[in-house]
Amino acid sequence: MQVRILGCSGGIGAGLKTTSILLDDDLLIDAGTGVGDLSLEELRGLRHVFLTHSHLDHVVGLPLFIDAAFEAYLENPLQVHASQATIDALRAHLFNDVIWPDFSILPSAADAVMHFEPLADGDVLEINSRQIRAVAVKHAVPTLGYCVQAGGKVLAFSGDTTNNQTLWPALNAYENVDVLVIEVSFPNRQAELAEKSGHYCPRTFAQDLAKLKHYPAIWLTAMKPGEEELIMDEVRAELPDRTVRRLESGVVFYL
Repeated sequence: MQVRILGCSGGIGAGLKTTSILLDDDLLIDAGTGVGDLSLEELRGLRHVFLTHSHLDHVVGLPLFIDAAFEAYLENPLQVHASQATIDALRAHLFNDVIWPDFSILPSAADAVMHFEPLADGDVLEINSRQIRAVAVKHAVPTLGYCVQAGGKVLAFSGDTTNNQTLWPALNAYENVDVLVIEVSFPNRQAELAEKSGHYCPRTFAQDLAKLKHYPAIWLTAMKPGEEELIMDEVRAELPDRTVRRLESGVVFYL
């Protein structure tokens, strides 16, 4: 399985793009601004999108790329997998014919280019030899993380979250976790803001990581622009025995 990081920042700025991860050439996890790096041909090849939650930095690219690749989805509709709460939010606030046309009924309700597929905590889908498990996590709005298993390897993506009791048991249930992509959005000085907004800071992330029995490669994502170096320094100080790297747009790895 090829994993290509299109976007992984907690905001935008020169060279910074928000969350979107491409698995092989047909499946996205989240559709932030990073999805704009795909060519039109690559956009037309997408078949599945797994959304973690409804916040704009994770969904803003979805209506735009469906519009760009509209004709490619006439015969093969895009499958958008998300919690029912996320689907309801997208219908009410994004695909509402005010902010953007409702692609779930275009060109007609019977032949729409986008299909919403509800997911719940613990649901498992198998798509092209990849097994994708949804895991509820704690954030400001209902949020799912995802564990993707392929060829005996496991990639875990937390989505946006803070201290929780759900992600870690799900990860520990696997024989091994090879890669953990996890958010740490704020530095320790903003711990109160991180807690109120449902995000990790280095201290709270270190507290939760102690619950994990595996030793995966750890990549940090969703850091606030301008705070990346400080967050990395603080995480490494909290976790001197762990190898932790900063995720960046353009990174490609294989599992």
